Amino acid sequence: MSLLQRWVISAMLANIPGMSIANDIANSQPPLWSTKPDAAAFEAMENQRLAAAQHSITRITAVKGIRTIANTLEPYDETLRQLNAAQYFAGIMQAVHPDAAFRDRATAMTRKIAVAETDLSLNRNVYQALAVLKLRHADATTRYYVQRQLLEFRLAGVDKDLGTRLHLKQLNDSLTEEQSTFERNINDDHKTINLLDRSELDGLPQDFIDSHKPNQNGVTTLTTDYPDYIPAMTFAKSDALRRRLFLAFNTRAYPKNHDVLRNMLRIRYQIASLLGYSSWAEYSASDKMIGNSAAIADFIRQLDQAARPLAEREFQMMLAEKKTTDASATTIDIYQKNYYQEQLRRARFDFDSTSVRPYFPYSKVQQGILDTAASLFHVTFRRELKVSSWDPSVETWNVIDSGKVIGRFYLDMHPRAGKYSHAEMAPVLDGKRGKQLPEAILICNFPAPSADDPGLMEYGDVETFFHEFGHLMHMILGGQQPWVGISGISMEADFVEAPSQMLEEWMHSPQVLASFAKHYKTGEPIPAELVARMNRAAAFGRATFVSLQNSLTALSYDIHKGNPQDVDLGAIATDDAIKYSDFTPLPGTKMYASFGHLNEYSSRYYTYMWDKVIAEDFFTQFDQTNLLNGDTPMRYRRAVLEPGGSVPAKVLVKNFLGRPQNMAAFQRWMATGPF
Repeated sequence: MSLLQRWVISAMLANIPGMSIANDIANSQPPLWSTKPDAAAFEAMENQRLAAAQHSITRITAVKGIRTIANTLEPYDETLRQLNAAQYFAGIMQAVHPDAAFRDRATAMTRKIAVAETDLSLNRNVYQALAVLKLRHADATTRYYVQRQLLEFRLAGVDKDLGTRLHLKQLNDSLTEEQSTFERNINDDHKTINLLDRSELDGLPQDFIDSHKPNQNGVTTLTTDYPDYIPAMTFAKSDALRRRLFLAFNTRAYPKNHDVLRNMLRIRYQIASLLGYSSWAEYSASDKMIGNSAAIADFIRQLDQAARPLAEREFQMMLAEKKTTDASATTIDIYQKNYYQEQLRRARFDFDSTSVRPYFPYSKVQQGILDTAASLFHVTFRRELKVSSWDPSVETWNVIDSGKVIGRFYLDMHPRAGKYSHAEMAPVLDGKRGKQLPEAILICNFPAPSADDPGLMEYGDVETFFHEFGHLMHMILGGQQPWVGISGISMEADFVEAPSQMLEEWMHSPQVLASFAKHYKTGEPIPAELVARMNRAAAFGRATFVSLQNSLTALSYDIHKGNPQDVDLGAIATDDAIKYSDFTPLPGTKMYASFGHLNEYSSRYYTYMWDKVIAEDFFTQFDQTNLLNGDTPMRYRRAVLEPGGSVPAKVLVKNFLGRPQNMAAFQRWMATGPF
C-alpha cells in the first residue's frame, strides 16, 4: 500500500464512529510548547504536576476500607503519570533550551522532581497499600504491573528500617545533584580548535570546506559538535588536526566531571551496600534481563572471544594501509582509527564515504525515514504546522494509525550552543489508553540545511537517525497501555536498545535507500552498485566496533564492580582500552568525563552490545531481499513493540523468535555484510 493510499484510508476512517476517542484526546492535549512558557511559567507548570502527584498519594493513604484497583492502583498510576511528565519536561528543557538561565532553572527542577520520586519509592504506606491489593480477578497485565512495582519499591529500600530509609533518601537526593551536574557540564562544554592554515582541511568534502569559511583574521574554527567532529576525524589528511580535535573532544567537561563522577561512584556504592548488595553493578543488574554482575563480566568475556580474532585481522589490514604512506609504522593511534579505516575502505573495497554524502541531504533523509517507518509499522505521519517551540527549527508531528491519532513527536535535530551534544530519544508523555497519548522527542545534532547548504549527512549520521527513530516508534507504539507504569519503553532497562539497533539495518537496504537517497543537485537515485559497495565497505570494521564498545562496557562495569575508594578513573579507562583494543590510547585524554552514559546507564553500558545480539537475531526474521515485505513487520510490531513493559523482555524476545536469543546471528553480522 502506498503512502498516498494510507493517507486516503486514514481520512476515511477518521469519520467512522468510534474512531474519534483518540482524536479527541489529541485535540485536548496541546503540544509541549503551546503556551510558550517563560522560566517562571515553566516552574509553575511543573509545580502543579508535583502537587497533583502529591494529591494522588494522599488519596491512596486516606483509604480506610478494602484496597481496590480503583482506590489504590488508579491513583498510584496517576502519581507516576504526573511525576514522569514533570521529570521528562524538566530534563528536555535542561537539554535543549537555548537560554542558559532557563536551563539552570530546569536543572534545579529535575532535582526537585527527583526528590519527590525518591520520597515515593521509600513511602512504606504506598508500598503496603499496593502489596495488599487483591488481584486474583485482575488481568495478567495488571498483575504483572503490580508485581514489578513492588519489586522496584523493595530495590529502593522501602522495607528497610526508618533510619536506613532516611539515609537512602539523603544519598539518592545527593546522587541526583551529582548526575544533573555531570550532564550539564557535558552539554555546556562545546570546545573549538582554530586553524590558521586552510591546507589542514585537505581531504574534507568540498561542501564542508565551503561552509567553514575563515574569519576576518584568517582563522577557521572547528567545533567538537558531531557535524564538524565526525567528518574531520574521518576525512582530514592532517594528522595534527585530527589529533588536536580528538584531544579537545575527549577532554570535554574535564576536570569538572572527574570529581563529580567520583562522587557518583561513592554514593552509588553506599546505596548498594545499604540495600545488601556487594556492589552497584550487582544491585543495578538485579532487575534487568542479565540478572547479576557476574553475568555482565561473562558477557564481556564472550564478546571479547567472539570479536578479537576478527578485530585483530581488521587492525592488521588498517596498519598495512597506514604503512603505504608510513613504512615505519608499527601501530595506529586511537585518533587515527577513523581515518585509516576510511582509507582502507577506499583502497580495498572501492568505496569513498564522501561519495554517498550528496545523496543524503538532511531534508530528504528525514522524509525518507518517515516514509520507511510509515511502511514498516503501518502508520502515517502528519506534521502540525504553526506550532510554537523553543527553537524555530523544531518540528511537531502526529502519528496516525487507522485514522486515529495515537501519539505525537518532536524533532530537534541540529546543534546549537548549550544543547545536548549527542543523539537521543527522550519521552515527553507516557501513553495511557483513553486518557493520554504518548509523546516523544528526538534530540540530535545533524547538519542543518540552509539556503546555500543542503546539510549533507554522513552515512553514519543516517544510521543514527534510523536508530533514534526506532526508539521513538517503540515509545509511541508501546504507549497504548492501560497503565502508565508499563507504557512505552518501560520494560527491563537492558532491552531498550534492541528495537533501535535493529532499525539501523534498514539503512543498508537497497530498496529503502533507493526510495529517498537522491542526489541533492541532480535528483538521481543512489546507484544500486554504490549501495552494494557501501554495504561491503561498512561490513569492514564491525569487529573493531564491537571491541571498542566492549572496552567502554568494561569501563562502565569496572568502575562500579566494587568499592570505588581506590578507583583510578584514568588508569581504568586506559587499561580497558588497551585490553580490548589494539589501538594506542592518546595520552592526555579524559574521555570518562564526557562519557554521558555513565550517568543514566552507570554499570550497564553492556546494554548496547547485549541488545545488538538480540537485534541481529530479530533481523533474521525479516525478508532480506525486501525488508518491508510480508507479515513480519506487523508481527514484530505486535509482538515486540506494542506490549511496552506489560510483559518481561525475555517473553517479548521469545514471542517473536519462537526461542530465546543466541549469538549466532550476531557473529555472522561481525563476519559478513547484511546483503
